[in-house]
Amino acid sequence: MKRWCNSGLSLVFGVTLTVSSALAQSVDTARIEAAGQNDWLTYHGSYKSYHYSPLAQINANNVANLSVAWIHIPGRSTRGLQSIPLVADGVLYYTGSYSRVFALNGATGEVIWSYFPELDEALISRQTHSPYNRGAALGEGKVFVGTMDGRLIALEMKTGKVAWDTKLIDSQKLTVGFTGAPLYAKGTVIIGAQGGEWPGRGPIFAVDAATGKKKWEFLTVAGTDEAMKTWGSDSWRTGGGGGWMPGTYDSETNTILWGTANPAPLYDWSGSDYKTQGARPGDNLYTSSVIGLDIDTGKLKFYHQELPHDAWDFDSAVGEFVMLDRDGQKLVVHPNKSGYIFVYDRNLGLKNVWRITENSNFVKNIDPKTGELIGRRDFKAGKVDEPLCPHISGGVSFNSGSYNPKTGLYYKLGQEWCMTLEVVKTTPVTTPQAQLNIGADFKIAPPPNGEIYGHLDARDPVTGAKKWEVRFPEPPLASVLSTAGNLVFVPDSRGTIHAYDAESGTELWNHSDGTGHQGGIISYSAGGKQYIAVTAGFGGMASDDYAPTFGGVYKSMPRDDGALIVYSLK
Repeated sequence: MKRWCNSGLSLVFGVTLTVSSALAQSVDTARIEAAGQNDWLTYHGSYKSYHYSPLAQINANNVANLSVAWIHIPGRSTRGLQSIPLVADGVLYYTGSYSRVFALNGATGEVIWSYFPELDEALISRQTHSPYNRGAALGEGKVFVGTMDGRLIALEMKTGKVAWDTKLIDSQKLTVGFTGAPLYAKGTVIIGAQGGEWPGRGPIFAVDAATGKKKWEFLTVAGTDEAMKTWGSDSWRTGGGGGWMPGTYDSETNTILWGTANPAPLYDWSGSDYKTQGARPGDNLYTSSVIGLDIDTGKLKFYHQELPHDAWDFDSAVGEFVMLDRDGQKLVVHPNKSGYIFVYDRNLGLKNVWRITENSNFVKNIDPKTGELIGRRDFKAGKVDEPLCPHISGGVSFNSGSYNPKTGLYYKLGQEWCMTLEVVKTTPVTTPQAQLNIGADFKIAPPPNGEIYGHLDARDPVTGAKKWEVRFPEPPLASVLSTAGNLVFVPDSRGTIHAYDAESGTELWNHSDGTGHQGGIISYSAGGKQYIAVTAGFGGMASDDYAPTFGGVYKSMPRDDGALIVYSLK
């Protein structure tokens, strides 16, 4: 069942742009690789995952003149807005809660079309990780979006009418669906399921972009004979996994790079005997890993398990794969939710590991040459004496950092928070519907020697050397954008968007959006003018803790509300 309509509210403060002819231009793999400066064609801007704009009309010298150009209200923003907009040829596409999709005139905010899928509302009411949606993909004249009831839908870019609607997951039984954005590459749409906390096997799907026919499926839990041996007691049958955020495509090796989610239950009670005891004995491949899949066949080419037998919910599904060329080496930088940043070659051979957080005690360290976890903390059932750091929301989360090729710096948010923990033995529930399998009770807590805070770091992406840092009184939950105008934009949790000098970290401008940020920010050009677009709207799993923990503005902050705010120079 589907519904197509023209709706959505725009508050317009701009000029008119004719977009009908621009809509006809094609988005393909070559165009995404070229990453033209006017557009934002895929989740991180291009397959390089820089989350960077080469536009410089808005710059450090004139950013003080930035003001609101227009606002769009998507409506029904349950749990806020978490998506990253896309732009092609002056048209902005973005998603809201319940997988609503909008196409807007990028200069004026005028609604060109909108699409509201008919969803299984009873199923959605049983889910914990919905109904938010984190974005769409563009390709071959279509907009691709996943749904919480297990479908991947293609809409015509010109009209918003349904081209195809493919059911990929039996969400009635498995409960999970899709909340992350798809990835388009080489005539294929790839999307990973939720699932780290549910007793499934975490599939990643590839679908033909033209027809909607499924091409292949890879199981992140025991997806090969080698991996199945790392799940004792047949625990692979309910192992969790998934790849809930989009990865990237490396055309030189014809490879999809993807991050995978944690195993289930999240918190195992095996203690140091995790290889042979507990709920899921063994290393639990390919959970909490980065994997390389052949885009044509879905076969595994290589992998690195960042956290063998993840007992902390610090999975690897963070979607950033920053593709760098440095000193004759082709490198990949990938943040793990733990706050450790992994550096690989293009075959996922480990080159370095560095840490962005101060407060971290789930391990003493990770060996930068071998990836070995040194001094890991594994828990028995019962209360854990010392708080676990970082908090379950991560030292970093799904929100994206930004690499600026002009400064050579990687701008990334780090979160300094911990939690009390009591590990509880559980039994997987798979019938009649799969249920969450967490295995612990926990509560947010400050670090042992200080207060909870967040920070924006400017670092060398390969070595981790820090150039500057800006602190925030509460961890920001949104993505970061850097631009060729020597700017870094950070939308914070209190609802203020900040612009900093990319070289020094000096704040140059800020503006309140009226509600907290936990989504994306991009820049694009329409009609020869540069714009900054940011989604605002609080109310997700991490932000649910903000009012009781921090009080202040969070007690009165709007819930289940959201807006797309677009800025330009006066």
